[in-house]
Amino acid sequence: MAQENGDQKRVAEAKDTSFPAKKWLLLTLRLLAFMATASATLVMALNKETKTIVVATIGNTPITATLTAKFQHTPANIFFVIANGMATLHSLMMIIVEICGQKFHFNGFRLAIIAVLDMMTAALVSGGVNAAAFMAELGKNGNSHARWNKVCDKFDTFCDHAGGALIASFGGLLILLVISTMSILKLLTKPRPTDHSCTPVP
Repeated sequence: MAQENGDQKRVAEAKDTSFPAKKWLLLTLRLLAFMATASATLVMALNKETKTIVVATIGNTPITATLTAKFQHTPANIFFVIANGMATLHSLMMIIVEICGQKFHFNGFRLAIIAVLDMMTAALVSGGVNAAAFMAELGKNGNSHARWNKVCDKFDTFCDHAGGALIASFGGLLILLVISTMSILKLLTKPRPTDHSCTPVP
């Protein structure tokens, strides 16, 4: 009977440590990264503005044209949407792994794969957001040396939405860098015994 009670106590202690504070922190960060990159993807992908502007004047008669600004018009913005979309998918998959992956004993080589994927995702988002930021600066200020005119004075709503997407993506990038660091440090931590449940114990 005493041995049985001891076994039950060890099982209870294992359940208490099955989802420790570090895992909760990592899960929370992955959820925040998911929301940030998903927001950036949706805002930029749905970003569109149509305006009728004066393109020339003949005598006293203005000549107008209806123009539409879309993210598809700029390869950098297309890359931005793809990069953040892939980061969103990666974060979603890693959230599932954090919650339900305990029974698969993710340690050693498998943890190394996760760490590499985290680093690759951070690098992908970094490239996408920096490319889009360059185009945003060009759209806002133009380039007098190359004789490229600014467009944000005409499509202000489009540029405002793009700016919001950039802010969300930069926030997601910062979180992904923290996650990547934690994934690397996790390789140096000796894994603790866990139960095989798929649901975190509060």
